[in-house]
This record gives sequence, structure tokens and C-alpha cells, in this order.
Amino acid sequence: MLHTMVSWAEVEAAEPEFAASVRAVFGKSKHKTIATLRADGSPRISGIEAEFEDGELTFGSMPKSRKGADLARDPRLALHSPSVDAPEDAQASWQGDAKIAGRAVFTHELTGGQPGDGFRVDIDEVVRIGLNDEGDQLVIQVWRPGKGLRRTLRG
Repeated sequence: MLHTMVSWAEVEAAEPEFAASVRAVFGKSKHKTIATLRADGSPRISGIEAEFEDGELTFGSMPKSRKGADLARDPRLALHSPSVDAPEDAQASWQGDAKIAGRAVFTHELTGGQPGDGFRVDIDEVVRIGLNDEGDQLVIQVWRPGKGLRRTLRG
């Protein structure tokens, strides 16, 4: 089944407030986590730096890295924001976390101090998880191209 893939700019245009909250969560820290698929189909989790620039979600991979080899073989990925625990005395102030799933698209060779491969992410799902104002329910927001934003409460 083919899924529609979009750029980060298209997510921002469709749901500006949601996109801004996802971007803020991803901006909490420089280091994120990426999941790729190994040759045998099992998952690989790696640390990564990713950025939102010029309407795209981008990242680089060092030469001969395992995650780069994974993406050359199968471009599917999931990117997870930095994650921190909710403050015990102020649960509702927890910023939450976010996930973006899609496909890596090679864009260019990186040169200079950090050689490697540059990629952008063609996005097929964006998820934002946080707490409601009372801090007693999980708020799960899922956005998919062509399907819009869906909000679920759990707890």
C-alpha cells in the first residue's frame, strides 16, 4: 500500500500549531534517536542529530555508518525526539515527546569537517505525546498526510 509522503513544510502548512509543538519538543536537545532496519529486518537504534531547515527535516550520516547502510538498503525510519521525565511535582508541565516516521532520501554528499551523506525525510506520520492540563491523562496526537490530525486521550 502506497502512502503519501510530505515535506516538513507541508506538515507546517496543514497544522501550524501542532507542527510548532512538535518542532519545540525536537528542539529540546541536540541529540535525537533514529530507528532503521538492519539487513535481517531487525531494528537498529542510533543516536543522531537532525534539524528542521528550509521546510525539510534533515540529518547526516557519517561515511560507512551502519545506519547509512541500513537506509541505503531500506529507507524507512522513525525519528524520536529527546525524552525527559515529567517533573514529579508538576506533571502537567511535562513537554512530552514526539516521533516522525517516513523515508530517508539521499540529498547530497557532506564535505568539510564532517564528511558523510546528507538526507531529508519524506514524512508519512507525525506523533506528539503529552499530558492534559490536569496532568492525569496522556494526550496522543497523530497527523498523517491526507488524514489530518487525530487526538486521543488515555489514562
